[in-house]
Amino acid sequence: MNNQTIDSGEETEEHNEYQNFAFHPYNVLLTLVLIGITGLFLALTGALIYTRVQNELPPIKLPMIFAVNTVILLASSWAMMKAKQCYRDDDTKGYQNMLWITVILSLVFMVMQYVGWQQLFNNNVFINSSTSASYLYVISGLHFAHVIAGLPFLGFFLWTARKRMVEPVSVLVYFSDPEKRLKLRLLTVYWHFLDALWIYLVILFFINYLVQ
Repeated sequence: MNNQTIDSGEETEEHNEYQNFAFHPYNVLLTLVLIGITGLFLALTGALIYTRVQNELPPIKLPMIFAVNTVILLASSWAMMKAKQCYRDDDTKGYQNMLWITVILSLVFMVMQYVGWQQLFNNNVFINSSTSASYLYVISGLHFAHVIAGLPFLGFFLWTARKRMVEPVSVLVYFSDPEKRLKLRLLTVYWHFLDALWIYLVILFFINYLVQ
């Protein structure tokens, strides 16, 4: 009887550990990372605006492909949200498909971002062309790097799902893992954050070009 009580207590403690999302170490770590990234980009964009105003620098027109990339990122964020929903619904096939779609759209975004930089090159806008150009490449390059940083985690989720979700018992174990549920939630938050950050940057650069 005592052993059953102890086991039940341990299970409850473990359940509470992962359910208490706000105070879990993983969540605290991600929150600190997102605050740091937000501070970095706010500092860079603030420095861009200040430098341009002080030196009366001409703005740089973004290629329209940057706006197209916004749609691609929104689609990848939607797919990530659907993957999380399929996980909650124990939808094995839907979960794997949505993870695949998220990976593919993220790779498409990276390719299209490279094309966008090529269009800037073709317009003789290089990183050393002006201070405004330098900020544009640094800021968009840093966002690109943060997308790359998230891909290994996304790939690991996809690889784990394909490896472990092969029979009913393993599928049940996979979907009932509280740690995996928490990590999927954190990855989804990170993906939505990158999406919101990109929208902020694109809007800022377009407004910066219009206000001459």
